[in-house]
Amino acid sequence: MEVSNESAIKKPKRLTSIVWNHFQRIRKADVCYAVCVHCDKKLSGSSNSGTTHLRNHLMRCLKRSNYDVSQLLSAKKKKKDTSLSIANVNANYDEAQRKDEYIKPTIIKFDHEQRKDEIISLGSCRFDQERSRLDLARMIILHGYPLTMVEHVGFKIFVKNLQPLFEIVPNSSIEVSCIEIYMKEKQKVYEMINRLHGRINLAVEMWSSPENTEYLCLIAHYIDEDWKLQQKILNFVTLDSSHTEDMLSEVIINCLMEWDVECNLFAMTFDDCYADDDIVLRIKDRISQNRPLSSNGQLFDVRSVAHVLNLIVQDAMETLREVTEKVRGSVRYVKSSQVIQGKFNDIAQQIGISCQKNLVLDSPTRWNSTYFMLETVIGYKSAFCFLQEHDPAYTSALTDTEWEWASSITGYLKLFVEITNIFSGDKFPTANIYFPEICDVHIQLIEWCKNPDDFLSSMALKMKAKFDRYWSKCSLALAVAAILDPRFKMKLVEYYYSQIYGSTALDRIKEVSDGIKELFNAYSICSTLVDQGSSLPGSSLPSTSTDSRDRLKGFDKFLHESSQGQSAISDLNKYLEEPVFPRNCDFNILNWWKVHTPRYPILSMMARDILGTPMSTIAPELAFGVGGRVLDSYRCSLNPETRQALICTRDWLQVESEDHNPSSALALYAEAS
Repeated sequence: MEVSNESAIKKPKRLTSIVWNHFQRIRKADVCYAVCVHCDKKLSGSSNSGTTHLRNHLMRCLKRSNYDVSQLLSAKKKKKDTSLSIANVNANYDEAQRKDEYIKPTIIKFDHEQRKDEIISLGSCRFDQERSRLDLARMIILHGYPLTMVEHVGFKIFVKNLQPLFEIVPNSSIEVSCIEIYMKEKQKVYEMINRLHGRINLAVEMWSSPENTEYLCLIAHYIDEDWKLQQKILNFVTLDSSHTEDMLSEVIINCLMEWDVECNLFAMTFDDCYADDDIVLRIKDRISQNRPLSSNGQLFDVRSVAHVLNLIVQDAMETLREVTEKVRGSVRYVKSSQVIQGKFNDIAQQIGISCQKNLVLDSPTRWNSTYFMLETVIGYKSAFCFLQEHDPAYTSALTDTEWEWASSITGYLKLFVEITNIFSGDKFPTANIYFPEICDVHIQLIEWCKNPDDFLSSMALKMKAKFDRYWSKCSLALAVAAILDPRFKMKLVEYYYSQIYGSTALDRIKEVSDGIKELFNAYSICSTLVDQGSSLPGSSLPSTSTDSRDRLKGFDKFLHESSQGQSAISDLNKYLEEPVFPRNCDFNILNWWKVHTPRYPILSMMARDILGTPMSTIAPELAFGVGGRVLDSYRCSLNPETRQALICTRDWLQVESEDHNPSSALALYAEAS
């Protein structure tokens, strides 16, 4: 069979790879070359050689224009079943132009249902050194990377292979970039805070370093115009080693003045329940020069719930210390060998113990782990008693009395674990959730003090003494926040106070009622002054300036109190007299107040400020920690200005998402214990 001449002629193979947009194929005799149009380097162009070596050269070619060739190649790989239509490059450029000019491939477009935003434009992408430098600084800030990472060899190699045009900046330059970003973001936060219509609450936290340097962290808590609970770290100040308590109050006041929020402050929460009252008094005196404090300033001074619970737990742990050591010894003995572990399991099975938990040692720095160890061991009490009788090598046995103590105190700890989980499990804890839980603790402490066992009752008395000091400072703030929960109102206060105070409950309830009415009256007056234009723009606070030409400003207040007082009080009365809202698990108190703001215009202003008060200042991951907050060694090595810039800016740059927990903003910087 003869073959026609046309079919016998072998056509040259079409160059389909996208790589050939960057190479000129030249044939000399029987040898094919691929010449890079950017650097003129000759490589093998034979069809048997493939294109991998050409692609690798493009990734390393320093003279090629800046765009991501790998993106094109990966796009082709991902879309291998999708036809690519590539506009041809003008083939009339001479070889000299190829040496000096970048031949721009035109737009690459996928044929099948290609979205507009997926079109890759090669010619429009240009490298920006300044933008890349700031992006690198933001990455370091946002993820807590060390500034020195820019000096790491691995990082330099990675960046040079990814983008040869990027100039690696030294550590000092990145530090300057971070400070630059900090200043820009600080201005944004400043403007946002000073636009708020409501007041802010300030959490005061103390940190330390392994070298015993102390730091002061100030965090603003507030409810924004959309009724979302927000928080921003304002300052992370390094305290001088010679600072005194009165100097600490000056540091806090200066920070407030720096942000211009000293006149717009509702309450301050101190993480230390035993913080020096003089510090609070000095700050309170300065604040009261700008505005009156209702309820004698009692609502202004709040102490952290988590701190007092930790103090109470430490009393219980210290009381049970010797028994806990025996429990640890018992667990260690059982887990010392597989033979003893198997023997212990057989004993537990023979005597019918149904406990399915495994024995584990606790972490002494996490008191909830000690609780879980005790709870598990108590479940195996009969097995340990049997082991004591039949194994003379077991020397950590508990006496019957010690078993009783361990069981009782473990029951006490269970309450604190449950309550702490409630507080730390809420990503956005508003102030209303704390009152019923703290009242339960109060009632239980009263009962524990009545225990006929002197060992347990004396321990309970020590715990209650710490609690009473906290309760005397914070009970009014806790109660007012609960009243502003439409599911509770005054009914919850009446319910708990009757159990706590007995025959004197009515007097205590009246104190709370008078307190919330006094606060409401203050907000009513502020609201009237705002309407009359005598307040600062965007603020619910009365102006503190004294204008000698208007001597009738006092008359405005008198007129409000005498002629409008009854109508203003009716806003609060209307809320309290209406039936409580049904309790359900999907209730969102901030959404409720957002919807009911038109119905209770003055009370909603008050609710915004009170519900935003941080009743606890410890992040969830630190809630069960025995020690205080310790800054990691790397941050301790930074200078104070850079340290504050990195910590504050990271908080401000964090992207709000469903998984983001605002209370954990500082957890990254805590030293692992």
